[in-house]
Amino acid sequence: MFVPPFYKEPSGSWMVDLIRNNPLALLVHNGTDAAGPFATHLPVIPDPEMTGDWAEDLSGAVLLGHMNRNNPHWAVVEKGGTGLLTFTGPHGYVSPTVYGKTPAAPTWNFTSVHLRGTIEKIDSPKSSEESLEVVKATVRAFEADFGDRWDMTESIDYFRQILPEVGAFRFTVGGADGMFKLSQEQRPEVRERVRVSFSDRDCARHRATASLMAQLP
Repeated sequence: MFVPPFYKEPSGSWMVDLIRNNPLALLVHNGTDAAGPFATHLPVIPDPEMTGDWAEDLSGAVLLGHMNRNNPHWAVVEKGGTGLLTFTGPHGYVSPTVYGKTPAAPTWNFTSVHLRGTIEKIDSPKSSEESLEVVKATVRAFEADFGDRWDMTESIDYFRQILPEVGAFRFTVGGADGMFKLSQEQRPEVRERVRVSFSDRDCARHRATASLMAQLP
């Protein structure tokens, strides 16, 4: 992802927060000339066994995810192969009316993180318990952050029934690009008008974008 210097994340923590708050990622792999690239939307979480702080460039971080084994994408995932995980954060349309000048051009403020890394399938008859742990860890993470702390105890047997269809994997980050396009190229007073216009919108995406703009150095 091409990131102009003034749109680079202020710190690696911005990328980590975006990943945690927007965990529905797009996993991309090269395909054949005939099939073209493969891309699958799927939820991912940081590996609960990962200890210590994230590196500034996120290298070495490990994420867990899963997809349907019947998905043709699963067949092209090779152990140690390179993949791309992309995450989209808050974003919104910027109308030229907020600039207070002419000529002007509309644009779109947005936030995104791309992770390049290697993928390891959890893909053997002996790994069913490990795959189950990925599913359970995902439930725990999302119930804590987005749910009502649902107790999965009585559904574990059901999880075991659907495991044959679950393709679980680990993704080890080799590098990351963060794009936080938040009107940094504009004069401070113009950027503030954009922020205020976003914060006054009913749209949650715009308000979340305004919140990030308020945190810019």
